[in-house]
Amino acid sequence: MLARRLLGNDRGGQVLLVLLAVAAVVVPLLNLAVPDGHPLHLSTYTVTLLGKYLCYALLAVAVDLVWGYLGILSLGHGAFFALGGYAMGMHLMRQIGERGVYGHPELPDFMVFLNWQELPWYWQGFDQFWFAMLMVVAVPGLLAFVFGWLAFRSRVTGVYLSIMTQALTYALMLAFFRNEMGFGGNNGLTDFKDLLGFSLQDDTTRAGLFVASAVALALGYLACRAIVTSRLGRVAIAVRDAEDRTRFLGYRVDRVKLLVFTFSAMLAGVAGALYVPQVGIINPGEFSPLNSIEIVVWVAVGGRATLWGAATGAALVNYAKTQFTAILPEIWLFALGGLFIAVTVLLPKGLAGLRRRRQEARA
Repeated sequence: MLARRLLGNDRGGQVLLVLLAVAAVVVPLLNLAVPDGHPLHLSTYTVTLLGKYLCYALLAVAVDLVWGYLGILSLGHGAFFALGGYAMGMHLMRQIGERGVYGHPELPDFMVFLNWQELPWYWQGFDQFWFAMLMVVAVPGLLAFVFGWLAFRSRVTGVYLSIMTQALTYALMLAFFRNEMGFGGNNGLTDFKDLLGFSLQDDTTRAGLFVASAVALALGYLACRAIVTSRLGRVAIAVRDAEDRTRFLGYRVDRVKLLVFTFSAMLAGVAGALYVPQVGIINPGEFSPLNSIEIVVWVAVGGRATLWGAATGAALVNYAKTQFTAILPEIWLFALGGLFIAVTVLLPKGLAGLRRRRQEARA
């Protein structure tokens, strides 16, 4: 009943949730129950690839929440995604246990290589799953809260705010590249073994991570729908369309921005945490400003202020990226830039806007 109330006439969202429910059942069955060599068998590589697409879709939904409904073009959401990924990676590194390197069972291998004598204080607690999951949302949320409180209180808007978010993720990238930070430097965190006692190399674990990604995307979508259909969401849209007028009416615009921006960052952290055990690595390259710009392209292609369009755009663009980088890797960035220009000129409301236009034409 709650999902029905939240979705209302959101036809695209209904289709998205149905597809996620079907995929959560069918994909593991085709991978685990159908034997190798059968035409319907899905390889573990494909399952992992699909799970990665779902993580990207959740990240795109988080960006659409602040860009589409709040009017904030964030070019730094890749930082929140990466911070959530690092929190998960730190937990996975602490699961080494008795397989510790060179007689240091609680030190990650890169710390042993750099002659670290003890585990840094900020690594404490990450051997516990519940603590790591708390940090997955708390660290990106706290960073977004502090950044947003300073920026929104100072009434920084428009392109200036976008540049500041981009500078934030670039500064974090430079910091995490340093070996002294204790996060693996240029190589990052990798060589993960187990998650909750399950081997990350097992097909069942990979299928379970895919299902977890599908569930997280569905819950994240419903949470964002709950926000945009609430009074807070209506005020956020008013801020997007006429910020000064909304402020003059007595609304605390800075608080509305801060709340939505912080929640979006926490959602991006969850996406990063699900992404890391599936790809098997997290490094400072995830902080790259180019990654954050690419996320904006996903949302633009799918359609702003739709949520389901952002998720669709993330899946489609990353599928195209997989194909292009396998066939013609050197032209992918040109293709991505051309796609963004074409969408901006021909489909300013993305694929979701094209669907809406067809419905209006039929009517």
